[in-house]
Amino acid sequence: MSAQDDILDQETPQGFRQRFADFRENRPHLFLLAVMVLVPLFFMNPVTWLSLTISGLAMGLMLFIMASGMTLTFGLMGVLNLGHGAFISLGAFAGATVVVFWMGGHAGSGTLGMTLIALLAAFIFAMAVAGSLGLLFERFVIRPVYGDHLKQILVTVGGAIIIMEMIHVIWGPNEIPVPRPDLLRGAMILDDTVPLIGGVAVETYRLAAVLLGLAVYAAMVWVIERTKAGILIRAGVENTEMVEVLGYRIKLLFLGVFVAGSALAGLGGAMWSMYQEIITAHMGETLMISVIVVIILGGLGSIKGCFYGAILVGLINLYIGYLAPTFAAIATVGLMVGILMWRPQGLIPVIKV
Repeated sequence: MSAQDDILDQETPQGFRQRFADFRENRPHLFLLAVMVLVPLFFMNPVTWLSLTISGLAMGLMLFIMASGMTLTFGLMGVLNLGHGAFISLGAFAGATVVVFWMGGHAGSGTLGMTLIALLAAFIFAMAVAGSLGLLFERFVIRPVYGDHLKQILVTVGGAIIIMEMIHVIWGPNEIPVPRPDLLRGAMILDDTVPLIGGVAVETYRLAAVLLGLAVYAAMVWVIERTKAGILIRAGVENTEMVEVLGYRIKLLFLGVFVAGSALAGLGGAMWSMYQEIITAHMGETLMISVIVVIILGGLGSIKGCFYGAILVGLINLYIGYLAPTFAAIATVGLMVGILMWRPQGLIPVIKV
């Protein structure tokens, strides 16, 4: 068959259906993302759709930051760390400490410099506190129960309870409001002259969260795919024994991944605290349902799968919350059930060798 015949065949309805089926099976994450974004556009006006889409992306990218560490921990170490949510709460309180108490009135300063200092200080401190506790958590709680999932569930749940009680002791049992810096309050309004979407209001903090989330994802992809540490992590996810045979200290690699995952949970918690503008010791526990759904959807150990799974969860929460609020509570679980019935291995699974 000539090249011209191939082109003619692709232009037929049968050829189009075949290409569509190939796209759906070979790139399920892009297929689902396209469906998720485009279908709601038929049920709402473009202005509302754009606002919800940006908000959904912000929510999804924060979920990605929280879940990315846990998906690597589970994929590489085989550890069911159900205490991950406690590190999210800890990061939220640590970040709030910088913004509310340490920075004082400066966090609310309208200057760009003070806003950046406040945010960087809050995020770095949240990552440092959560990562440091993660170091101790891995050494004294996780390491003795490697390979035993039942014991892992028991000890990590117990560890999470202890961390939440520590939060109560240090910060108190009450909710704490977390005001955003002045530059991140309010919304940006697009020019009325823009066709279809002119006049749409985009909340400033959510737009900033989208940009920061994309930056974190790009940095993680670079580390995983371009650095020696990333190569070892990917090799360890696919074949732990091979990494040990090559002479690398797999326990040290496990420790580094766990600390990094805990730090990312802290960063996600600090971002979420300003997203919700109020924090409690149990906020991480509440978020764990969405985090676990994201990990399962993406494929265990897959950073890219975690990224797309988190975006899908963020979008469906906002779309369903607007179109059918009654079903908002089950939207995330419904999405997980639907995808797993189609692809039990997840969107972008890591193939074990």
